Amino acid sequence: MAHEHHGEHGEHGGHDGQGRHGQHAHHGHQGETDIDWAVMAPMLESQAELFAPLYRTVMAWLAQETPRPGQIVDTGSGPGVVSALFAESFPGARVVAVDGSGPLLERARARAARLGLTDRFDTLTGELPDVLAELDYPADLLWASNSLHHLGDQRAALAAFAEHLAPGGTLALLEGGLPARFLPRDIGIGRPGLQARLDAVESEWFARMRAELPGTVAEAEDWPALLTAAGLKHSGTRSFLLDLPAPVDDRARTYVASVLTRLREALDDGLDAEDRATLDRVLDPEDEASVHRRTDVFVLKAYTVYTAVRPA
Repeated sequence: MAHEHHGEHGEHGGHDGQGRHGQHAHHGHQGETDIDWAVMAPMLESQAELFAPLYRTVMAWLAQETPRPGQIVDTGSGPGVVSALFAESFPGARVVAVDGSGPLLERARARAARLGLTDRFDTLTGELPDVLAELDYPADLLWASNSLHHLGDQRAALAAFAEHLAPGGTLALLEGGLPARFLPRDIGIGRPGLQARLDAVESEWFARMRAELPGTVAEAEDWPALLTAAGLKHSGTRSFLLDLPAPVDDRARTYVASVLTRLREALDDGLDAEDRATLDRVLDPEDEASVHRRTDVFVLKAYTVYTAVRPA
């Protein structure tokens, strides 16, 4: 599972950015929606670093429910940006970054070493949810950010997550929210509403990705109900906003360009000729209408987190 807390479909990909194509898991299934997360590692890291203020706000909220966790497990951790933020936000906790990609976990260990976190930072390589059986101790806080939707049977996966919580432990599930927005509705070229059309095509991509997963089961995305069905007590739901107004800095521009490039490549067949041509201009660094140059580029993204507690 490799996500850097990606975030929804166009940034799913979750992890450390934990989003859709631009940010999600590593499963080994083949097909047009297959994603090579190791290749995407630099983008996953930069996205998660850009979203760090949002994640810190999430962690402050989680600390109200689980103030002193002994062990935090980050499922689908990717290169470990968010895992390291957990270690910094909960200085008394041991953090275990769990992912199916060995190369991404190498990056996570290197990050932990740079930040002086090695004595409280471990990694575990394997496919969710089965790999959780290798944990030495149950989790006091289990974080699943845009990793669950990469598992075919989400209901069964939540039940497995719940089994690896300590009594009184919290499962924090980041799924959904609102699609990211980077550009005004009318950008002066092409038809207005480009990002809304990208969302529609991306939703179809996401449906195909889910359909291709091994053992996939259709499930209504009522996360509180699914958490309750897993034997947990739903304890909270909150959405968190990343709001970077225009004009954004170069790091945010690079993120926007990376996400739109991934969408241009992954959604090509679903876009009409005019939208493809518009995206080509939006991504051309030499074009004044591109995200590399225009002054109206912004980043607005909402993530929703659901928490549930295992009865003591």
